[in-house]
Amino acid sequence: MRHSKNWAGNISWNPTEILLPSTEEEIQQLVLKAINSHKKIRMIGTGHSFTALCQTDDVLISLDNYQGLLSIDKSKCQATVKAGTKLNTLGELLFTEGMAMENLGDIDVQSIAGTISTGTHGTGKELGTISTQVVAMQFVNGKGELIECSVTKNPELFKVAQVSLGTLGVITSITLQCVPKYKLALLYKKEILDLVVNQIEDRNEINRNFEYYWLPYTNYAFTKSSNIVTDSEPDKSNVFNYYSEYVLENYVFKLFCEFAYLFPSKNEAISKLTASSFSDVKKVLQSHKIYATKRLIKFKEMEYNIPAAAFKEVWRDVTKMVNSKQFNIHFPLEVRFVKGDAIPLSPAYGRDSAYIACHVYAKKDSTKYFTALEAIFRSYEGRPHWGKLNTITADDISEMYPEFPTYLSHRKDQDPNQVFISPYLNQLLGIQK
Repeated sequence: MRHSKNWAGNISWNPTEILLPSTEEEIQQLVLKAINSHKKIRMIGTGHSFTALCQTDDVLISLDNYQGLLSIDKSKCQATVKAGTKLNTLGELLFTEGMAMENLGDIDVQSIAGTISTGTHGTGKELGTISTQVVAMQFVNGKGELIECSVTKNPELFKVAQVSLGTLGVITSITLQCVPKYKLALLYKKEILDLVVNQIEDRNEINRNFEYYWLPYTNYAFTKSSNIVTDSEPDKSNVFNYYSEYVLENYVFKLFCEFAYLFPSKNEAISKLTASSFSDVKKVLQSHKIYATKRLIKFKEMEYNIPAAAFKEVWRDVTKMVNSKQFNIHFPLEVRFVKGDAIPLSPAYGRDSAYIACHVYAKKDSTKYFTALEAIFRSYEGRPHWGKLNTITADDISEMYPEFPTYLSHRKDQDPNQVFISPYLNQLLGIQK
């Protein structure tokens, strides 16, 4: 057996097999073989989920050897890609075709299949989750069949497949609605927190992409605003920006994290020192080079979606709890905004949303801190990001997601023998034979 673990190292497992198919036909044959051998299958992209979505003691399939473009339709500005394609690779491939994804999140090492399967998102009040950019897909289901679905072909199944947690089968190809390539001007700025929160509607209105980070115990927000520009050339390498974004946010901050871990009473001081060390950054680059931030420091994360209309109330309660100093923390909280959608298991289902992400250094115990924050989020009809830590149950999901029965019905049709259901998913979703 081979040992596996996720990126953060908080989940580990021992699959009996780790398979790396390189063609769609091979993927289908591996699924059929597992079905005939009565084995269970889970899939892994880059392991960036903090929950046990990839965990299995049976067969683990990675699509790392199944990456790249399958076809381009420039008349529709659409690209069909292999499901294992990593986002950073995809950005470059689309750019060479004069195309780009409409929006992305702040990490670009995930596979496109894992990204959409967990409802991953970027930020922008007029922009949906990354799953909303998908217009068609193919997957091998729990009967070994190759299934096609799209916005026009079997549309109800397609909606379920847009965020499926990998429970319908192994996704093999994804067709994305792209846009012509574009440049973004990014402004990363240190501002007064109260001012930013009071102006949040205006910030979201005037910026294509807007988000901010808050350092606990301080009144500083680090805002990130991005807007399309047409009259500026992409920047060349900039030593100051490299130092501010890469060195300070990774190597220097890691030293801070280690110090705060060894000396818990110094967390507040470390948070304030971190806030004082950040500088403003400006740059113009092609879009796929702007969204992502390099993350070298391992952490654990919980992120909840809340109704955008409730954001200020939720933020008031969150900052009050954090500033009560019940917990030895210094990692920033991140705030982003997403347009609502109609995808049954999307956290943004039926509502324009704000997302609040909370982080803890990987070596620290996050349980009590995350439990306290989760109670606040849940009191405002919060829904967790599927790839981030949470304690919800099947009963909770039934209350959170009106179309949960629709999802369960399609899931059972596509995988009647629960080939893609692990103990974690069985408990989370309450799936019965």
